[in-house]
Amino acid sequence: MTANVEKKLGVLFVCTANICRSPTAEAMFRAKAAKTGIVDQLHIDSAATHDYKIGLAPDARSQSFASKRGYDLSDLRARQVGRADLEQFDFICVMDMKNMTVMHRLGEPDLWQKPKLMMSYSRTHKAKEVPDPYGGGDAGFELALDMLESATDGLLLEVQKKLQSS
Repeated sequence: MTANVEKKLGVLFVCTANICRSPTAEAMFRAKAAKTGIVDQLHIDSAATHDYKIGLAPDARSQSFASKRGYDLSDLRARQVGRADLEQFDFICVMDMKNMTVMHRLGEPDLWQKPKLMMSYSRTHKAKEVPDPYGGGDAGFELALDMLESATDGLLLEVQKKLQSS
């Protein structure tokens, strides 16, 4: 007798160190998915293209700015992305072209179409990349949050469509 295991739709957010942009997007998307009642149908995660901060909590500034908008990053820990992520996740959202290049190096050409720039889901911001706020000031963190809020709204619509068609 085999167990009937329902496969969850996977959503992965990727940035350089997994301490600013991608954990913020993960927490933000999880909160939005919970509000719409679909969070239990999803596997939501984030990862880094580089091993700079593996095992560490998100940057304190990212946590602080996200918290002011109602997003909790405190339980998240940085991990590095791997080839298996390319195979397992249905939606892979990368923050910039440097991250995209690393993702393409992980997999064969048949997997290259899976990663998409996070901002491709935004309907209000025209920028293609979410700038890394790590080396900058407060305005960079606010901008990243604004951009990610817009992009996660668009992504949520795409994920809902995918769930309805499954």
